[in-house]
Amino acid sequence: MTKSIKLDKNKKLDINEILADLENYHPRRKEWVWRTPVPNYQMHKFEYKDMAESLKQYVPLPSAKYFNNIDPQGTSTITTEIASGRFEDDIRRMRMAAWHGADHIMVIRTAGQSHFDGLIEGTPQGTGGIPITRKQVRAQRKALDAIEDEVGRPINYHSYVSGIAGPEVAVMFAEEGVNGAHQDPQYNVLYRNINMIRSFVDACESKKVMAWAGIAQIDGAHNANATAREAWKVMPELIVQHAINSAFSYKVGMEKSNICLSTVPPTAPPAPSMYLDLPYAVALREFFSDYRMRAQQNTKYMEASTREATVTHVLNLLISKLTSADIQSTITPDEGRNVPWHIYNIEAVDTAKQVFQGLDGLNEMLDLKEDGPLREKAREIKERAVLFMEAIIEDGGYFKAVEDAFFVDSGNFPERNDDGISRKINGGVGEGTVYERDEDYMAPVTAHFGYNNVEQYDAGAKEDPAKLINGSTLEKPEKIIFIDELDENDNVNVRLEETRELREQELIVPEAEWQGDGIILLTMMIPESTRVAEFAALEMAKKMGLKDAEVINKEVMQYAEGTRIELKGRVPFAIDKNDLVIPEEPVVMSDDDIREDIKRKKMVLVAGTIGEDEHSVGLREIIDIKHGGIEKYGIEVHYLGTSVPVEKIVDAAIELNADGILASTIISHDDIHYKNMKRINDLAVEKGVRDKLMIMAGGTQVVPEIATSKYNMDAAFGRGSNGQQVATALVEKRRKMEREDNQ
Repeated sequence: MTKSIKLDKNKKLDINEILADLENYHPRRKEWVWRTPVPNYQMHKFEYKDMAESLKQYVPLPSAKYFNNIDPQGTSTITTEIASGRFEDDIRRMRMAAWHGADHIMVIRTAGQSHFDGLIEGTPQGTGGIPITRKQVRAQRKALDAIEDEVGRPINYHSYVSGIAGPEVAVMFAEEGVNGAHQDPQYNVLYRNINMIRSFVDACESKKVMAWAGIAQIDGAHNANATAREAWKVMPELIVQHAINSAFSYKVGMEKSNICLSTVPPTAPPAPSMYLDLPYAVALREFFSDYRMRAQQNTKYMEASTREATVTHVLNLLISKLTSADIQSTITPDEGRNVPWHIYNIEAVDTAKQVFQGLDGLNEMLDLKEDGPLREKAREIKERAVLFMEAIIEDGGYFKAVEDAFFVDSGNFPERNDDGISRKINGGVGEGTVYERDEDYMAPVTAHFGYNNVEQYDAGAKEDPAKLINGSTLEKPEKIIFIDELDENDNVNVRLEETRELREQELIVPEAEWQGDGIILLTMMIPESTRVAEFAALEMAKKMGLKDAEVINKEVMQYAEGTRIELKGRVPFAIDKNDLVIPEEPVVMSDDDIREDIKRKKMVLVAGTIGEDEHSVGLREIIDIKHGGIEKYGIEVHYLGTSVPVEKIVDAAIELNADGILASTIISHDDIHYKNMKRINDLAVEKGVRDKLMIMAGGTQVVPEIATSKYNMDAAFGRGSNGQQVATALVEKRRKMEREDNQ
């Protein structure tokens, strides 16, 4: 066994440390781990009704700063899906996601791997997904061991057991500590055109191995409502697909508690989605109450707009909360953008976490109505599903029904639109490759489906056939032959060498999916029609020096007035961290120290929003005791209101013999906020009081360094500032003035 890796939250994950001695690494656990609910969880000043154990280390939501930076964790396992195509960069994203609360890391495979006819070893990584290789799986599971130690919670690692290499992949997953996997022979048949007989025979073997390893299984039924033309009409079919795979998995030997139905709401706005989707969710959970539910957003309706995707995601999360979701998947519009962004993975995880936090206790206050359209629609969906299953049996069984295009037909069964997917019983990939076993066939291996024919050699071998060979690779991982990468030009070592300079010389390059990719995202509003705006944005990108610029999202503001453009491009340079001039983070005095200084010597201020600016909220939060403002320290503040002329605020300070001026300025057109700062300073100089007054300014658009260096403010405060920071600056500035007066 390799030595364990201990991570430091302030240091980057070292990929070379993970790759070191990888041939001797073996997973420390195999089975799926569910979250542990904690009833009546006390956290901060709240009692939560539906929360799980908290993390040891985490990144809370931005608003958590108002609640002692707590980060409650719901009882639903939260998924993030990763598919950058480079496992070493995926590992870094896994760490980010885990810190935000994800405990189900799903790595997307390539579509092409469904057609591989054997287990691949030592192959290079791909694009649009990742060929699942032993090295990639082992490195990621090893990294997740360290990451779960860091955050203090088990993290489930997941991929796909499909295609005609399914059984081989299942064995490798069991050997390498994969905890969850998609496995559904219907998916192979309908969406990959794999021969029906081959797909179901392979599924027997795959499911048997997964059951042995305690791997949680997710089915693929949701693909029907992501594929059908009118997805809200395939709900009866979805239930039938779930039933077939769930019953099949249970008969093969899987525990019901590890069989997960992949439930996807069939619609999204502007459709009346809750009215259509909630009855389906209720019907599904009533029909399959013994099984687990994995909820996921429907990708069919997902465009490149993250705002649109997030709203639909939240509506789906509400359904999950009102019904149930043992696993809550999070989906982002990355595939439409052609770049799987780190940041959107994390945003989607945070969206799920935030909604579950906010909806905690909802089910104790609300009940779904037992009468009316909800139950009527749920019952109708179930009745249509039963009719669908009866029709399959009448038609001659599942294989015949697939051949007759029963599935992914967008008619609301028993209606048929004749647009379903048809596959031939004697056709498809792998047709004719299933052979009947010989009478004396023997398989002295663990988790083999069917009759092993081993007890003739040892009576006890029926329960443990691998004892005949002193254990198979499932029991004896040292028997696994580890094949490293073989490709000379496309492997992890080559890729790490390409980015070595970034790490060793501390160069900084922005990234979206891969270290050193240099990709940035720009958002702009261009006052032109969509077509003109798109090409104007590309021209702007050229003039900004961006490489490989591409418009990835366009949204109409109004057809003639303007278009919102999102553009990605690559910056052609790196920043040397050693050349950065980074001011020290301001030191904030304690509340007691500030109060003591104000008690020592009274402080009087005048404050207002200056110029023609009517904004008042930010300044009131800095002043008012209610918001933790500077009044709580005993500072006397004379608030002059909004749109205060510069002359008035200076004259008021003179009249009141004030110690200082607090000027709030939000509006920044034509740099008016900085021009007003200059006018205050110049007027105070003109009136002969500048050396007696502390003058400070703040606002969301204020850059403190500019305000102090160019416009002579004694201190300045930008977005996110608070009363404690302002009070600290006032006390420190007054002390400095007192020292200068005494010299």
